[in-house]
Amino acid sequence: MLTIDGHLDLAMNALLWNRDLKQTVAETRAFEAGMTQKGRAAGTVAFPEMRAGKIAVTLCTVIARVDQPGSVRSGYRTHEIAYGQAQGQLAYYLELQRQGVIRMIDNWPALDAHLTEWQDNAETTPLGMILTMEGADPIVEPSQVGAWWEQGLRVVSLAHYGPSAYAKGTQSVGGLTQMGRDLLREMDAIGMILDVTHLSDDSFWEAVEAFKGPVIATHSNCRELVPGDRQLTDDMLRHLIERDVVIGAVMDAWMLEPDWVRGTTTPERVSLETVVDHIDYICQMAGNANHAAIGTDLDGGYGTEQCPNDLDTIADLQKIPDILRRRGYSEPDIELIMHGNWRNHFQRVWGG
Repeated sequence: MLTIDGHLDLAMNALLWNRDLKQTVAETRAFEAGMTQKGRAAGTVAFPEMRAGKIAVTLCTVIARVDQPGSVRSGYRTHEIAYGQAQGQLAYYLELQRQGVIRMIDNWPALDAHLTEWQDNAETTPLGMILTMEGADPIVEPSQVGAWWEQGLRVVSLAHYGPSAYAKGTQSVGGLTQMGRDLLREMDAIGMILDVTHLSDDSFWEAVEAFKGPVIATHSNCRELVPGDRQLTDDMLRHLIERDVVIGAVMDAWMLEPDWVRGTTTPERVSLETVVDHIDYICQMAGNANHAAIGTDLDGGYGTEQCPNDLDTIADLQKIPDILRRRGYSEPDIELIMHGNWRNHFQRVWGG
């Protein structure tokens, strides 16, 4: 079934992990054999497997954190450096587009035409990419939003892990900064989409109150099923459902297994059924299948050691429709979850 993935860090893997995404997953695993860094020789994402998994469109990221007081993960020293790194990641996507491997998409007519072409000829149509920014640190100052828009950026989250200059992210506490409020005004004015993934609780609520434009959660799961500030509470989910937001289910195992200890816990009890638990939770809360979607984050710095145990590569996303069928979901609802909700969101936002 045609699939849209709400979150992959493709350029990060290519530039920072030195991966040739045109090679197969097996070829990359062989190249990385003997490397000891987490996720090495165990990756699950490459372009051939994305095509095998019928992933017609991906929300692909640029990402570059800046060190701030209280940072919980390492980053760059300045926003200018983060900007340069993110521009390099964008250049990677543009070169792949020049080669015809991928197609950058930033408007509804282009997305509609791409999906039609993919359905007619999935074997040779380029992989579709919608440019997103995970954590707003590569935006040096709010007035730069327009320049990023002109380069095709359409989705921005305010923070990643720890604090940014704009908001507080995962594993940090607090609300928006004044720069964050200024950034939201610039994003709203130009039509940029706000991704609320990774925001701390206070930053989440302040952001959704301040921002009147379109909102999504590209890769977020349910806190009621797995505790932790990385997940969305029931109140957050209700707000997003009322706002007609799409929420992509993420497949990083520590967001699927309560009490997961990174580097110690193994994913025997985590499967694609567990992912569908989060999808089903959102559907039951909404009373329909109009808000749940896929947002795998399968290349977010880990590999099969931190994935559902029945997922070897991203092509295994095609197991999800059968799981949904066994749970009683209709074919139209399965299509919404696998691609239709993302498609419908961009049609609404982009004026289709």
